[in-house]
Amino acid sequence: MQVRNQVKIFSGTNSRYLAEEIAKAYGIELGDCVISKFSDGEFQPSFNESVRGCDVFLVQSTFSNSDNLMELLLMIDAAKRASAHYITAVIPYYGMARQDRKDKPRVSIGSKVVADMLTVAGASRVITMDLHAPQIQGFFEVPVDHLDPSIIFLPYMKQLNIDHNVIIASPDMGSSARARIYAKALGCDMVIVDKERRRANEIASMNLIGDVSGKHVMMVDDIIDTGNTLAKAAQLLKDKGAVSVRAMCTHPVLSGKAYEIIETSVIDELVVCDTIPLKHQSSKIKVLSTAKLFADAIRNITEHGSISSLFEMSNK
Repeated sequence: MQVRNQVKIFSGTNSRYLAEEIAKAYGIELGDCVISKFSDGEFQPSFNESVRGCDVFLVQSTFSNSDNLMELLLMIDAAKRASAHYITAVIPYYGMARQDRKDKPRVSIGSKVVADMLTVAGASRVITMDLHAPQIQGFFEVPVDHLDPSIIFLPYMKQLNIDHNVIIASPDMGSSARARIYAKALGCDMVIVDKERRRANEIASMNLIGDVSGKHVMMVDDIIDTGNTLAKAAQLLKDKGAVSVRAMCTHPVLSGKAYEIIETSVIDELVVCDTIPLKHQSSKIKVLSTAKLFADAIRNITEHGSISSLFEMSNK
């Protein structure tokens, strides 16, 4: 008879709010891990309980600043040196994912560097959600489970009861494949907001491909950063006759004046996941929990079940 290894879930500093919910949804207590800090800012993770022979899941999103990534790397190393049987890095938001290719001379491919660091540190597996570019999975030499947020967003869209008059919008050409998944699941059409960037976070021009007159528009994207693009796209859609404009963005990076931009924009609602904690509360921002999805993924991994089965609703 095969004995299953004990499962333990731990968290870094800034993802503890989510790790606690994941552990609760899985049915265990969050493991005891302490991040000791030195006066100069250096830190050292340590596990206050044995992980020898355990399947260890380390929850930490790698959003700015880089301490979050460094914490995760040191936690992986600590678990490896403490003889953990299997170490899975649970990274709800995978930072550096926008640096997925060499699109101009003499630049780094940051997402590949991070993948190498996680592997070298000792991660046996990675669980993440809604990568900016799915091909980032190929940067790893270990298995990657890429969770689809549509299983979270689609039920919310459907409960709005506007299926008969809804249309999906892609905020750019690159997100059209993502938007098509939602359009197919809802049985509706889609449009594309075609934009030309002057440089990162700065839009040169924006045009709409398709008709949104009299429609409730749902924009879908993986990341919202400054909020400028989303606000301008929402204004364009309203100018073209949209009745309402909502945005479903998985990762609420929301840097700079993003909260102010969203509040003063014509966006009716911004729906995000809890992969990154909000810095401020906003009447226009709705947060959906990812805890159950991550807990189910952890359970299926430990029980050798299927991960793709978790997204059957969105595939129908």
